[in-house]
Amino acid sequence: MSQSTPTRRFSLIANTVVLSFRHGRRTELRRVLVVAFEGWNDAGEAASNAVRRLRDELPVRPIAEIDLEDYFDYQFTRPVATIDADGERRILWPGVTCFGPELGAPTEVHLLLGTEPSRMWRTFAVEVLDRVQQLGVELVVLLGAMLADVPHSRPISTFATSETSELRAALGVERSEYEGPTGILGVLADAFGRAGVPTLSIWASVPHYVHNSPSPKATLALLDRLQEFTGIEVPRDELVAESVQWESGIDQLAVDDEEMASYIETLERQRDSADEHEGTGDAIAEEFERYLRRRGGEPR
Repeated sequence: MSQSTPTRRFSLIANTVVLSFRHGRRTELRRVLVVAFEGWNDAGEAASNAVRRLRDELPVRPIAEIDLEDYFDYQFTRPVATIDADGERRILWPGVTCFGPELGAPTEVHLLLGTEPSRMWRTFAVEVLDRVQQLGVELVVLLGAMLADVPHSRPISTFATSETSELRAALGVERSEYEGPTGILGVLADAFGRAGVPTLSIWASVPHYVHNSPSPKATLALLDRLQEFTGIEVPRDELVAESVQWESGIDQLAVDDEEMASYIETLERQRDSADEHEGTGDAIAEEFERYLRRRGGEPR
């Protein structure tokens, strides 16, 4: 996969990330891997667009691709025909790419971005785990987004969980209490946890009534939480402007749809009265169960 040279507009690189979770002492984490997959884990394309933003703003380059043929059913996840800048027709195949720092770059941030595999998940998890261990990754951050009964007009709800006890204590996050169908992020989190790789999961809740369009506001929320936990920061001005436009566009739709406007008002009242409940393990499970019921309980 070709990758153009990224614009040097990053303001803080994670070679100075500090988290206090190793034996209760402050420890600099130089090598962080941020992961997102298109598909079931990626409502509003929020998670995958967050990692794309990191890819475009940080000095990283493709360092590995996972073999496509093993993990994708092309009748399920079809390749896309496109015309490139030279007018040549190309086939874009679904896949997963690992990005690492450019030579001499002042960063140890790695990225894993691609399409959720459609088969052989256990083998896929082993292959990704091998890559993580070869790179000497000290922290894996899994980004996801789900459809939820939340209003677009309020701050996007995010929640973070970890299966690593030291990480939970240091960051003040909870262990996930969710039980039910899971996606590739859940499978990877389990594999990393069993191998002793510190892992943090950050999820954003996307309003389900606007699920057909990308949600820059949810992408922004994920990047904010990522910076909070790791110090990884990229420019946000463009994304902030897109978020304002996104919210304004939905406001306009509601003006012309009385039923939609009434529903949003109900969600706003519920959100305003339930802020203290938001983000608990029970709330996460409840949102995810509602999400699954809307989809018939089956991952796509």
